[in-house]
Amino acid sequence: MGLDTAEYKRLLFEQTGNVTDDLLNSKVMWSIVTSWTTDFSSWLFENLPQMIFKVIIFIFIIFAFKTLKNIVRKMVTRAVSTKNLKMSMLMQEFFISMSGKIVFAIGILIALSQVGLNLAPILTGFGVAGIIVGFALQDTLSNFASGMMLLIYRPFDVGDLVEAGSITGKVSHMSLVNTTIKTFSNEIIIVPNSKIWGDIIKNVTHEKVRRIDMVFGIGYSDDIEKTERVLQDIVESHPSVLRSPEPTIKLHTLNSSSVDFIVRPWVKTDDYWDVYWDITREVKMRFDREGISIPFPQQDVHLHMVEKAIESKIA
Repeated sequence: MGLDTAEYKRLLFEQTGNVTDDLLNSKVMWSIVTSWTTDFSSWLFENLPQMIFKVIIFIFIIFAFKTLKNIVRKMVTRAVSTKNLKMSMLMQEFFISMSGKIVFAIGILIALSQVGLNLAPILTGFGVAGIIVGFALQDTLSNFASGMMLLIYRPFDVGDLVEAGSITGKVSHMSLVNTTIKTFSNEIIIVPNSKIWGDIIKNVTHEKVRRIDMVFGIGYSDDIEKTERVLQDIVESHPSVLRSPEPTIKLHTLNSSSVDFIVRPWVKTDDYWDVYWDITREVKMRFDREGISIPFPQQDVHLHMVEKAIESKIA
């Protein structure tokens, strides 16, 4: 009949969604694009002011809760840093970090709800994603659980000298996943918390006072009472040795090559190695001046059969 059917074909495509060779017709394609552009322009004209308003509300809520997050972090920092609570650095960082994250997460949810999004599917999706991520990150969750145990029981804190996870050094940083230890050779070692919690933990500097255990040997021919007086004088004359608890100086063991004395003074933890080295050096110098020998491993060999053979030949 000579009629233009492009509009009818467009309407048929939009209603049924069937893809036919009619879409290859330039007039039909132009009709579809023109229709969509007109619909989008009409929708944008009707909803643009409302969308702009929602975006402004979203940005305002995010900015407000970001500011609130910083305020809450400062308040929590002051609260957990008080001396009365006696919280470890890991526990302080945990509460400070979680307080800010919780406030900001609440702000995001409120902002999304104001935009008009339904939060139920989003929360459900987070739950499903959490299960999937939990299976994929089992080792990380194990470290996190161990970090929580370290947080609760507090076997050590930042700045303590520890032996943990087969590593000896000073704790420089702690998190819920790993612990950073600086060794005596100034190496930085990051140890997963699961290895620390699953192994023996030795905290060297937790107590303010420590006992130094030393052993000094003398020869069997040396004067025991004189040695006791010399050791007592060395220990008592050191300014860093504590008077209480009293140091212990006793004859301990009769070894194969030496008579061993135990010397156990008590010192402040910070003075441990200085006193250890000072007393060891002074013992060597005083023993040399007093004529007290420091024996080394030795054996006496008696050749009785050889002596008898020589005597029989001489006779």
